[in-house]
Amino acid sequence: MAMSASSSSHALLRRIGGALLRRSFSASASAGSDSAAAAGYHVAGGPSYMRGAVFWEPGRPLTLEEFQMPRPKAGELLIKTKACGVCHSDLHVMKGEIPFSSPCVVGHEITGEVVDHGTHTPIEIINRLPIGSHVVGAFIMPCGNCFYCVKGQEDLCESFFAYNRAKGTLYDGETRLFLRSNGKPVYMYSMGGLAEYCVVPANALAVLPHSLPYTESAILGCAVFTAYGALRHSAEMRAGDSVAVIGVGGVGSSCLQIAKAFGASEVIAVDVLDEKLQNARTLGATHTVNAAKEDAVERIKEITDGRGVDVAVEALGKALTFAQCTKSVRDGGKAVMIGLAATNVVGEVDITRLVRRQVKIIGSYGARARQDLPQIVKLAESGAFNLQNTISRKCKFEEANGAYEDLNQGKIIGRAVVEIME
Repeated sequence: MAMSASSSSHALLRRIGGALLRRSFSASASAGSDSAAAAGYHVAGGPSYMRGAVFWEPGRPLTLEEFQMPRPKAGELLIKTKACGVCHSDLHVMKGEIPFSSPCVVGHEITGEVVDHGTHTPIEIINRLPIGSHVVGAFIMPCGNCFYCVKGQEDLCESFFAYNRAKGTLYDGETRLFLRSNGKPVYMYSMGGLAEYCVVPANALAVLPHSLPYTESAILGCAVFTAYGALRHSAEMRAGDSVAVIGVGGVGSSCLQIAKAFGASEVIAVDVLDEKLQNARTLGATHTVNAAKEDAVERIKEITDGRGVDVAVEALGKALTFAQCTKSVRDGGKAVMIGLAATNVVGEVDITRLVRRQVKIIGSYGARARQDLPQIVKLAESGAFNLQNTISRKCKFEEANGAYEDLNQGKIIGRAVVEIME
């Protein structure tokens, strides 16, 4: 019996890839200090530190700082970040429009390679996501255990909002990021993906086929993830529905493609820049409307025989476009809001029309990582979603700050992606 138990133990160690041999801790590390524990951690054959882009305060540029190698805990994976998308949600934080703990590492739309598993990570996770796996990460990282996750509504995960969005930590209340120079903590916007390595809960990861490129696939975890959730769950879109998308930047342009993939009869792109509208045609838009040159609501109604669309999606987070969205839907139609707004921005709605005409106004934030992210990957793998045409700019890690500046000035037509590690 003793020999059988020993053999079983050795087999288990082999299955987890010798993870214990990859961890090294300094003798002086304090058991009660995450920073001290992280200080001695390194990946076998790899560095003991990394770089990350830190947001300090509004009006101050991101700076590249050196960090202790982030250490994953049980149920978490260390990812070597290959690419990270440049998203307006990060920009809202950087401009101080949405409160978030600082200093922090932004970036929440990543692809990468699994390089380690946290101690005591279940064998099922290790088997599903072995070392060397190519993965894509969802920005909503579900805990899997709260009231909403158990009901299948992972996009409302209590732990994600209570810990990550409210405190900038993972679900033990601790960040995984500590500066190399002084050990001070730095918070995480989602996984803090604008870094050479990041720690991600396994529930937020899906395998990325080798046929899909790292750089272009980064947008699957936020831009496409958000579009999929809006049309699949919030709008409950059906084949044959007419769809209008107001604001066709990174997320909005993804909505165009998802609507097309789901069989929309008409896909109407609305924006104020002709260049974005031209690009929208390549992504599935059947009609385009320049809201700076004509009344968007009236034009949408003209296209739909005076009724309005079955589903309208607002992807900017502005009071004006909120109103346009609600007015663009037919009686009984659905107005889905996915654009984040600055704090205290309020949208107005005609209450009597809302009641009499049964207009549905729905908020939608992301999607459901465990059930949706694998399906989104399949859409991309099948070619139903064109990744290449959605990405309008690629930049180096050192150029990330400039990419956010251009995003703020409206100079990025689709989505920009930062290429981080080779």
